[in-house]
Amino acid sequence: MSQLHTSILFVCTGNICRSPTAEGILRHRLQEHGRLDHFTIDSAATHSWNVGNPPDPRTAAVARQNGVSLDGLKARKIRPADFQDFGLILAMDNTHLATLRAHAPDDAAAQIRLFMEGAEVPDPYYGEIEGFHRVYNMIDRGVETLLKGILAKQ
Repeated sequence: MSQLHTSILFVCTGNICRSPTAEGILRHRLQEHGRLDHFTIDSAATHSWNVGNPPDPRTAAVARQNGVSLDGLKARKIRPADFQDFGLILAMDNTHLATLRAHAPDDAAAQIRLFMEGAEVPDPYYGEIEGFHRVYNMIDRGVETLLKGILAKQ
């Protein structure tokens, strides 16, 4: 299996809603398949507002209701080394994608793309709990598609 599929970084604005949800779901699914030890999975933010903070309590609660733990996750900002250390960097929306591409060095090893092909994952932060459920379900579907592709290439 190539580096492209062994190290995956999810990126959103603050790293407390969307990207830790994707990280948690993918970790959970890989654990179910007995493959977690074969992957490096992480998440990061384009902005530093929440560095060191755990996922938003609403995000964590929705994940927990779906059997996914986000315990121990702490927000961090994307760093230059991420473009070499990860084979795949997945942006939750087009703004994140543009930011990542603008900051990627010319010799970046990572493939940088939108998490869900042709769809942005909306930020639930300023909305009600229903938005967190919708975003969780959307990310869950996206992770399932990603996982199928990853496992098919092994």
